Amino acid sequence: MIVAGIDPGLQNTGLAIVKKMDQSVELVQYHLVKNKQSDSFDARLKTIYDQIFDFFRSFRPDVVALEEVFYAKNAQVALKMGHARGVAILAAANSGIPVVEYSPREIKLSVTGNGNASKYQVQQMILKILGITEIPETFDITDAMAAAYCHSQRAKT
Repeated sequence: MIVAGIDPGLQNTGLAIVKKMDQSVELVQYHLVKNKQSDSFDARLKTIYDQIFDFFRSFRPDVVALEEVFYAKNAQVALKMGHARGVAILAAANSGIPVVEYSPREIKLSVTGNGNASKYQVQQMILKILGITEIPETFDITDAMAAAYCHSQRAKT
């Protein structure tokens, strides 16, 4: 089973592909979609969509895993993040790939054994689980890896 994980954001969107074979899970690839703050809102969304769509075309995942909607203190931020999430889901739908969602707590629990783990703890554990020695440039990438890993452990194969 090939699982894509996505951590959507307007500035940075983390993408990861993991492959589950029997009981082992290996990282196939990861990518960071970067946007500039100076880019227009619609240009950012187009960049996110295009790069995710191309990523899916290259790796042909069986399923896409992402974090459920969270409630931000700032409604404006939550609304804009929702747009990035929607574009990611649209890229999956247009690629014919089903989407599954997990709560942040469920993802953290599957990776660290602690549903209240910090981003740093998730990062360190997912790197260890996947045997990665080089730390990716942002938490967005390791969060995408964690979402993909969570599905690889929860899915009925």
